[in-house]
Amino acid sequence: MATRAIDFAAWPAEPPHLAAARARAYAMPLTEIDMLDTDLWVNDMHWPYFERLRDESPIHYHANGRFGPYWSVTRFADIMKVDTDHARFSSDAHLGGITAKDMDQDFILPMFIAMDPPKHDVQRKAVSPIVSPGNLAHLEVLIRERAQAIFDNLPAGETFDWVDRVSIELTTQMLATLFDFPWDDRRLLTYWSDKATADETVPGNPTKAEREAIMLECLMYFTKLWNERVNAPPAGDLVSMLAHNPATRDMVPMEYLGNLLLLIVGGNDTTRNSITGGLTFMAANPGEYAKLRANPDLIESAVSEIIRYQTPLAHMRRTALVEVEFGGQTIRKGDRVVMWYVSGNRDPRSVDRPDEFIIDRPRARQHLSFGFGIHRCVGNRLAELQLKIVWQEILKRYPRLPEVVGIPGRVPSAFVKGYTSLPVRIPA
Repeated sequence: MATRAIDFAAWPAEPPHLAAARARAYAMPLTEIDMLDTDLWVNDMHWPYFERLRDESPIHYHANGRFGPYWSVTRFADIMKVDTDHARFSSDAHLGGITAKDMDQDFILPMFIAMDPPKHDVQRKAVSPIVSPGNLAHLEVLIRERAQAIFDNLPAGETFDWVDRVSIELTTQMLATLFDFPWDDRRLLTYWSDKATADETVPGNPTKAEREAIMLECLMYFTKLWNERVNAPPAGDLVSMLAHNPATRDMVPMEYLGNLLLLIVGGNDTTRNSITGGLTFMAANPGEYAKLRANPDLIESAVSEIIRYQTPLAHMRRTALVEVEFGGQTIRKGDRVVMWYVSGNRDPRSVDRPDEFIIDRPRARQHLSFGFGIHRCVGNRLAELQLKIVWQEILKRYPRLPEVVGIPGRVPSAFVKGYTSLPVRIPA
């Protein structure tokens, strides 16, 4: 059966599923809005709920969330205040960690993003050389060679899955390089990343016990790599950096696993889902692709706009260390506070015309997708570099953009805002 490109121009101003979601979002009592409901995310229906929260309850308490009571912070400026106030809002894994769902008390995975200063600072510094300007210059050549090989081997005139053939493959190859991971096993990195962030309450996902067993398999594999590299001279890969740095060489196994998963997920999800999102957004906004073809110097700005528009990690969580008066609300000590980056990036108080995809947007890098303050994504420049190269290579090859020929599959998660599949076809 022949497939046809989706005619985005023929869609109504607001797709029917969003119009229905808007009606529900404004009909229900505010107290019943739970942004952790995975149905909102797998069906891309969260937008009107955030719109209402930003306008009517920007510091919103939900007493009966899926994982317990929590506060939602939905405006750009408020999120920045929480994200930069590590003295009152903690990331510590032992207090719950960085996601709305608490870390399991019998399977706590300390990692430097889920630590407060000073331990956070020294562990983050241990791996930061991997994204130094000098190393990025070296990686740029490698990324380009691999991107060219991936695009040169895509089929023309037939439908394939962009997520698998492009987004996953490029990012997994990059991860394998950063870890100096055995090449033929590199898809294990994607597998572990997906299982580490999978919501165990969603049917079809691993149970808690299954997920923990998979994570321990990851630890066993990487323990072998650690033992090899701790007994070898220091090298430039992440395992060697962790094994030889005084701040990390004495980590207990679960802390090693925690930092591995942080680096795997961080190196996988942001870039992978922005590669897929970028094609989706350009297909839905052909005028922006025409603009990019007419002026390739807009690529860096376009990359930032893609990352803002996608927001590949929908939220980060903090735990209040003290009672805080914030936005007219009293946040109690021990309360979980969820910063909705995805909402802040669509806040019209801070972003002009936020629901529009505009590749030459002024101050395009002023978005929340990488976080702010001491926990700002350590690999943000590497993510931007990979996306820049992807779009440079697309421009070289495709006067007409690869066609989206089906509805994207979305991850059923309120944390990872990503794609499971995207059927596309390159015009023959």
